[in-house]
Amino acid sequence: MRLWTCLDLAGRFLFAILTLMTLIANLVFIEEVVYIYRKIHSSKRSILIWINAAAPVIATTSCIGMWIPRSTMFTDFTASVFFAIVIHKFLMMMIKECGGQKLFLKRFENGHFKISTGPCCCCCLCLPGVRITRRSLFWLKLGTFQFALFRPVFMFLSTVLWTNGNYSLSNLSPKGAAIWISCFIAILTIIALWPVGIMFQQVRVLLNCKKIIPKFALYQFILILNHLQTAIINILAVQRIIPCAPPLSSPARGAYISHQILIMEMFLVTLISRVVYRRRYDELDPPACITEEAGVKKQTPILNVAVREDGL
Repeated sequence: MRLWTCLDLAGRFLFAILTLMTLIANLVFIEEVVYIYRKIHSSKRSILIWINAAAPVIATTSCIGMWIPRSTMFTDFTASVFFAIVIHKFLMMMIKECGGQKLFLKRFENGHFKISTGPCCCCCLCLPGVRITRRSLFWLKLGTFQFALFRPVFMFLSTVLWTNGNYSLSNLSPKGAAIWISCFIAILTIIALWPVGIMFQQVRVLLNCKKIIPKFALYQFILILNHLQTAIINILAVQRIIPCAPPLSSPARGAYISHQILIMEMFLVTLISRVVYRRRYDELDPPACITEEAGVKKQTPILNVAVREDGL
C-alpha cells in the first residue's frame, strides 16, 4: 500500500477507474462463457473460451502488477504463458471452423499452403507452395505447440534467475542471462506466428462468412500490444528515457505505465471480442466429395427396394 499513499487524488482516481475496467472486463468474459456453454457446440467451447480469455487475463495480471509493482515478473510470466497457449488455440480454431482436420484436408486436398508470409518469409515471394497433407498440417500445429510448451519453460527459468539476482533486463551483456533467454523466446515466437499466418492466408476466403478477418485482427492486436508495445516501453525504461519517480525506479515506472495502458486496451478488446465472437454464423457447406458420398448412400436403399419389388 506504499504506492497508494504516495498518490495524489488524480492518481487514486485513475487507479480506481482502471481497477473498475478490469472488473468489468472479467464480468463480460464470464457472461460470454455462459453464452458459449449454452449456444456453442461442445467441440468448440474450450477453444473459444481460451481465445476470449486472453484480453481479460492480461488485464487482470496488469491490474495486479499496477497495484503491486514488485510482482511484475510474476504477472508478466502468467500473461506470456497464457497467450502462448492462445496462439496455438487460435490455429486450432481456424481448423475447427473448417469442420475439423478431416474435412479441412478434404476441402483443400488439391491445394497448397502459401509459406511466403510473415513473419518469417513475407519477402520471399518466390518460395513454392507446400502441398496440404496430414503431415504438413501436423508441422503447422507443431509450430504453435512448441511455443506453448517452451515459452513457459523459458519464462520459469527467467523468473527463477530473477529471484536469485541473475536476471535483469538492464543487463544485456553476452555474459548475462537476459540477452540469451530473450533471443530464444524471440525465435520461438517467430516460429509460432508463422503457421498462424500461413493458415489464415489459406482459410480467410472460406471463413469470411464467420468473420475470421476481424477475429485475426483482434488476435494480432493483442499480440502487438502485449509483446511489442511492452518491449518498447521496457527498453525506454532501461535506457532511462522514462525517468524514475520515487518510490519507483525507471524500470518499475516503465512497467507501471505499461500495465496501465494494457488495462485500458484490453478492456476495449474484451468488449469488441464479445461483439465479434457472440454472433451466430451459418455453418459451412460440406465439401463436394462428402455431398456425393451422402447422395450415393441415400440412393442405395431405393435401389434395393426396387429389386425386391421386381422379385415379388
